[in-house]
Amino acid sequence: MALEIYGEYDVVVVGGGTSGVAAAIASSRAGAKTVLIERLGTLGGQMNVSGPPGFAYAYMFNPRGEQIIGGIMEETHARLLKDGYALPHTTPDFRVGYSFSLVDPDYWGLLIFEMMTENGVHLMLHSLAVDVLKQGHSVRGVIVESPSGRQAVLGHVVIDCTGEGEISARAGAPFEQVPKDQLEPHTVSFTVDGVKWDKVLQYVKENAEYDFNPMTHPYLGWTKEQIVERIRQVKDVREITNFMGYYTLRDKALAAGEWHQYSGVGFFIMPRANGVLQAHFQHSSQVDNADPTDVRDLTRCEVECRQQIQMALKFIKKYMPGFENAYLTRMCLELRIRESRRIMGDYILTKADCAEARKFKDVIGKSSFSSGAKHVATGDTIAYQGIVYPKDGGSYDIPYRCLVPKVIENLLVAGKAVSTDRDSYKRFLQETMVTGQAAGAAAAICTRRNSTPRQLEQDVSELQAILRKQGAILYGTH
Repeated sequence: MALEIYGEYDVVVVGGGTSGVAAAIASSRAGAKTVLIERLGTLGGQMNVSGPPGFAYAYMFNPRGEQIIGGIMEETHARLLKDGYALPHTTPDFRVGYSFSLVDPDYWGLLIFEMMTENGVHLMLHSLAVDVLKQGHSVRGVIVESPSGRQAVLGHVVIDCTGEGEISARAGAPFEQVPKDQLEPHTVSFTVDGVKWDKVLQYVKENAEYDFNPMTHPYLGWTKEQIVERIRQVKDVREITNFMGYYTLRDKALAAGEWHQYSGVGFFIMPRANGVLQAHFQHSSQVDNADPTDVRDLTRCEVECRQQIQMALKFIKKYMPGFENAYLTRMCLELRIRESRRIMGDYILTKADCAEARKFKDVIGKSSFSSGAKHVATGDTIAYQGIVYPKDGGSYDIPYRCLVPKVIENLLVAGKAVSTDRDSYKRFLQETMVTGQAAGAAAAICTRRNSTPRQLEQDVSELQAILRKQGAILYGTH
């Protein structure tokens, strides 16, 4: 029985998370008839479904204070800031290298739907892409399961924004994924309100020397004593933004059986309307030894994370100053997957590229994020062994070739699964939006030229021109 054809498009974007929405907007703005396929009834992925992660809309500036990320990310931040649903770009002197541009994730989700309509993006929600349609090594579309049944969606270029490289793997693209006992742990995040922020800040200032991790960047060059003294001068919690540590309280609770051993204690502030700040806990549940391509492991993670959250909520109210009357106001709907497949492309971004702040002729975006650190399911939360930072407080380029998978034609990858070594995994939200925007613009060009993404590698000047017109930052920074 022949498959019903749902529709034919220039560009088919699979996955409506942060990379997918950026890809769809960029593709449509570049003139392509674009459809965005999403398995849920909403858009946003790690921003507002499984997050936000603490580093959402962060690192838009390098340690030198140069803005390195613009484009759709800057546009959405500016629109939300104007309407009172974001905080201004924030980089206090002692937080060099850790810039934050925080947004309300739920108003962000509403804005994204608005932008889909503004840009004429076709949406196919409640639809799971389960396979690809191929002719030889060329992808011609995807097969989708939905309440309407099984249908085919055809396109000149397909963009895999599934996060786990699902479409690319089904198409036969080569990929890497470490054994599951080495994978970073996955998490379910939650948010609380009712926080007395003056008490939070008082505790941090009084215990800055031994019970608080300031997470400073080496480019700062300050001594520990200088950092501690500066923290004691903080007058507004928004100067700190992310709060990690509480080591004494954690150890006391562990000894009493009132904290679990799989993560440390910490949270990020989340801006809400009317100046309200909430505390978002993204590290308080962690489950390791879990393969995100195995449904049994995913199910186990969802269950175990929520068990850990029950304990975490009791700990927060009992032990953390300022949280005595805190209450749960937001539970993320599903697991945030920290590590999965990396699709091998025509270039593999490496740890050395990051450390050397390397620049590429086919640059499509930038990042100043470090390489080498990994989450661990212990009380330390993060293992920093082997971490490197871009030299001289700069940033490195992300080359277009990282988005083009080997072997398979008419396919692009954006988001977490782009081509890197393990240390340089591009899973952070700002990086996914950068690669998503680039993939969308590239796919539109390929459609208009009737060419393939691999052929575009020969000359990316038009792609770069479109990205810069869309506000992306490609040049002029360290």
